[in-house]
Amino acid sequence: MRGKLKNLTVQVILGIVFGIIVGFLFPEFGTKLKVLADGFIKLIKMVITPIIFFTVVIGIGNMGDLKKVGRIGGKALIYFEIVTTFALAIGIVVVNLIKPGVGFNTDAVKGGDISQYTKQAEETSHGFVDFVLSIIPDNVVAAMASGQLLPVLFFAVLFGLAAAGLGEKAKPVLSLFERIADIFFGVVNLVMKVSPIAAFGAMAYTIGTFGLGSLVSLGKLMGAVYITMALFIFIVLGGIAKFYGFNILKFLAYIKEELLLVLGTSSSESALPRLMERLEKYGCSKSVVGLVVPTGYSFNLDGTSIYLSMAAIFIAQAYGIDLSIWQELTLLGVLMLTSKGAAGVTGSGFITLAATLAAFPMIPVEGIALLLGVDRFMSEARAITNMIGNAVATVVVSKMENEFHPNRNEAESARMTAVQ
Repeated sequence: MRGKLKNLTVQVILGIVFGIIVGFLFPEFGTKLKVLADGFIKLIKMVITPIIFFTVVIGIGNMGDLKKVGRIGGKALIYFEIVTTFALAIGIVVVNLIKPGVGFNTDAVKGGDISQYTKQAEETSHGFVDFVLSIIPDNVVAAMASGQLLPVLFFAVLFGLAAAGLGEKAKPVLSLFERIADIFFGVVNLVMKVSPIAAFGAMAYTIGTFGLGSLVSLGKLMGAVYITMALFIFIVLGGIAKFYGFNILKFLAYIKEELLLVLGTSSSESALPRLMERLEKYGCSKSVVGLVVPTGYSFNLDGTSIYLSMAAIFIAQAYGIDLSIWQELTLLGVLMLTSKGAAGVTGSGFITLAATLAAFPMIPVEGIALLLGVDRFMSEARAITNMIGNAVATVVVSKMENEFHPNRNEAESARMTAVQ
């Protein structure tokens, strides 16, 4: 029994269970425990940008072949766009079949404060040109300090390409970066020891603040969202996995610790460093992991895409707005743009949804107040789907490029264990 309690998976599950109990029995105390989850996510964010920078630079620098770098990046982006479009389309189809918003009482809008989300949406530029320009950092040090993922990734790619172009001259620098990256992953392993406490705090806050009762009032929408995400994971991603020769259920079992961490914290970013490590051990090459995973966290948010499409149609249904097929296709096009670059942290979904509705004025933006009570409960499903989508994408791109070598990685792991 003691041996099982030392297992991180068991500890995170216990943290989630105890968090639900405390939040339900002592809601006022539970709301104060959010600081535990916030502190943990800050600890993870502390190391995300340097890990991404070093991992991408090492992967590209050691690859040497610049054409191969471009090929991997191009395939990843095409894959992201196709799969994200599927996610958006599935969300729209299911929400039209189930119709969770029909007959919904919109009086709840009067009690919801959405000003913080609409204000942030107004301040965020969602035009294509502005989005592209935002990827280029004014100051790379400032971008790293503020945790801006895409600008850091952009600079890391350029740095890696320059290193690859230098050949042998860059080897000492790349060797140093590899050792620094190992230290950062060591920091992640230390931080992960407190993840059960973070899961406990996050769940206590969620239940204490919103209560189990809020699940009932919007249960039909929640059920529709969870069903859609399950269909997407097991049918769409499962079909892709089968085509590329791996089993989605076995793969999910392999990354179960990362899934539970995301479930507890409602943030897919919390598991990003660990996920990169796990995918390398699974057989994906360091270069593919370094390129695909960070890029996917901005361009391949499948769970967020499903939620955005369903939430927008739900609000339209609740207000009795009957959208034509062309209007829904237009909405799909708007969502394809606004969903890019949405962060994997709780709350970003509302900001992106507000920006989407602002660009699609026939659906009232104040309708997002209808979702305030259950957004937190659905954020876990969003974050988990985002993470699974990116993990599957990494394996697929690795297999496309013949950069998937599970036996080689297992041998290397055994060698390192023997050395230790």
